[in-house]
Amino acid sequence: MRLRTVLATLTAGLAAATCLAAAGPADAHDSGDAHACSPAVSIDRFSDALDKTDHDGTFVGNFSALAVDRDGSLAALSDRSSLFSLDARTLRPEAAVHLADEKGGDLDSEGLAVDRDGTRLVSSETEPSVRRYSRDGRILDRLPAPPALLVAPAGRAAANQTFEGLTLLPGGRTLLASMEYAIAGDSAGIVRFQTWQRHHGHFRLAAQYAYRTDAGLGVPEVQATPDGRLLVLERGFTAGVGNTVRLYLADPRHATDTSGIENLTGQGGVRPVRKTLLADVAACPSLGATARQPQPNPLLDNIEGMTVTGRDRAGRLRVLLVSDDNGNTAQTTRFYCLRVRV
Repeated sequence: MRLRTVLATLTAGLAAATCLAAAGPADAHDSGDAHACSPAVSIDRFSDALDKTDHDGTFVGNFSALAVDRDGSLAALSDRSSLFSLDARTLRPEAAVHLADEKGGDLDSEGLAVDRDGTRLVSSETEPSVRRYSRDGRILDRLPAPPALLVAPAGRAAANQTFEGLTLLPGGRTLLASMEYAIAGDSAGIVRFQTWQRHHGHFRLAAQYAYRTDAGLGVPEVQATPDGRLLVLERGFTAGVGNTVRLYLADPRHATDTSGIENLTGQGGVRPVRKTLLADVAACPSLGATARQPQPNPLLDNIEGMTVTGRDRAGRLRVLLVSDDNGNTAQTTRFYCLRVRV
């Protein structure tokens, strides 16, 4: 590991501890107005410590998803086919595993969930696909995908606009993947959430739901809350202006199953997933952050990964976000520690 990586990860512990450590006495109190993004969300801190670093020759960045592993460590997925294990307190990379498809090719890996037996569920937006991997990166199996959600010409999805978010609902019997953008034949701004149900150890296709995004935004990540609702990230980018990132609380429990509906074009009788805005990240205090490109708030970057790491003593969810720097010198790999009241 390079010296700058060692130094960076040592200081990262100071930035990450509040978000990932066990609840302490300070958790009984609000972060205060100085840290509030909205009445429901506050930001404790951020860390750029892993930005433009490497681990044993593997670039540490391009992060697209996060998950808490069974041993308490943090799993961080790169969309360049690498899965990192990070120390939960320091963010220090401890291992990196290369993932591949059935032919040995790289993935455009976007979503990550750690199953109850420790296997990794990983979505790739190339086909799209969801595969199961062992801890050492071996493919165990591949889940079926609805034909309509495949990339054209096989299906109706556009390249690089498919399975971005991936999460296991409480109990581990239901897996949910979020499409990033609408498929052909559906109204712009209506994305499909696909689920699978576990039967005798295997996931089978199950219900599908419609989710309406804000104008011009897509869904890069979705995470289940302990009560079965969803935290949904919506994101967009405008050249010369910067990123828009909003956090929503969504409830799919009374939404219409759209798996048998060919086109979602605003017809009556379809109940989409209900959503409530929790915070626009641009409204968070900048906390001294700097940006290398124009942003509405210098704290912002291309936020793409999210995981729930626990609760504080006030009952708020501890939520960790990470940005995808795309290996771009104008962007930053940044971790964000939030507290979210749902």
